Amino acid sequence: MAMMALHPTSPGECLVIPKSHVDHFTDVDHTTAQRMIVVAQRIGQRMRKVFEPQRVGMVVHGFGVPHAHLCVVPLHHPDDITSGRYAHIEDGKIVFKMRSIPEVERAILDEHARLLKVQ
Repeated sequence: MAMMALHPTSPGECLVIPKSHVDHFTDVDHTTAQRMIVVAQRIGQRMRKVFEPQRVGMVVHGFGVPHAHLCVVPLHHPDDITSGRYAHIEDGKIVFKMRSIPEVERAILDEHARLLKVQ
């Protein structure tokens, strides 16, 4: 199953998740993991056509939601995959804060989902 990210680092970022709850991606069974990669690849192919990024990347980080998921990210800049928009320097240290990325309006997310829908 796939859904749009509420706080995308770039337009079109989405999540591919298994239907059953699995906390860690490393605990997803092999068949489900393979299916997730194929779905992410198909969505990535649509992303290239719709959003015209330089690259499409996938990352598993597991922090924001305690459910296994792949983040599929249209990459327009080299630091997009590392969530460069989350990172800030505070007191000489790199910190990551999600609050610096605004939540996208539902209508925009719905339109991006429509554009990325694969058969």
